[in-house]
Amino acid sequence: MAILSDYEEAQHTPTSPSSFSFNTALDPSNPLGFLDSALNFLSQESDASPLFKEFKKRIKAEEESKKAEEKGRAEKKRREEEKKGMRVPNKDNGLDMENHSWAQTLQEVTITVPVPPGTKSRDVVCEMKKKSLKVGLRGQSPILDGELFETIKVGDCIWNLEDQKTVSVLMTKCDRMNWWKYLLKGGPEIDVQKAEPEPSRLSDLDPETRSTVEKMMFDQKQEQLGLPTSKEIENESLLKQFMAQNPNFSDENQDINFFNMNMK
Repeated sequence: MAILSDYEEAQHTPTSPSSFSFNTALDPSNPLGFLDSALNFLSQESDASPLFKEFKKRIKAEEESKKAEEKGRAEKKRREEEKKGMRVPNKDNGLDMENHSWAQTLQEVTITVPVPPGTKSRDVVCEMKKKSLKVGLRGQSPILDGELFETIKVGDCIWNLEDQKTVSVLMTKCDRMNWWKYLLKGGPEIDVQKAEPEPSRLSDLDPETRSTVEKMMFDQKQEQLGLPTSKEIENESLLKQFMAQNPNFSDENQDINFFNMNMK
């Protein structure tokens, strides 16, 4: 356990703060706590620079990240329990049911509903709302009627009657980053871990999705090569700025790299 102590002003002058010391122990199991104490100390005894505030912000973010990881593990366990009752998706990442089938990509959901041969378009009832769907024939009970898994862009959704025997519905997802677990609330769920996205090019993606995918690809490659991820590179840059603006703090520590190592 390392101890940073007796950090004192060499001389008390009217323009400098009074003598002060910083005594705290570095607990290897909680380096972020040590850093938080150090930054609180420096910000109280000297002019608090924006970098101090940024470091404290990062510390808080890391603590929240740990809590999120714990919550994620609990959620993972819950999902594993749920998966026991999930179905394997069809080849189009949906399900084939008795009176309809549905398929999906990350961008769209397609539903196919067989109807009696000779059905006219005027006989079809298809109502699509932001979070609900109803499909059927006039004068009969709806074939599909319920709350959708996620919201849709109603203005971008269409339906048509094919060969007077099949109603085809195309719905555009609002969230284009996740698979739907089911079509309508209360219906059978699929195991989205077994969904297979269609091959696509980065140039086909919208700017936000493309940026996210590129970052994930970069981090994955860096980890495979044993090199810093994008977040680690950003933290290292921030640490260098801190050390450049606070050389005296660096002099009192033979090695401050543990800050960077534990902010990854």
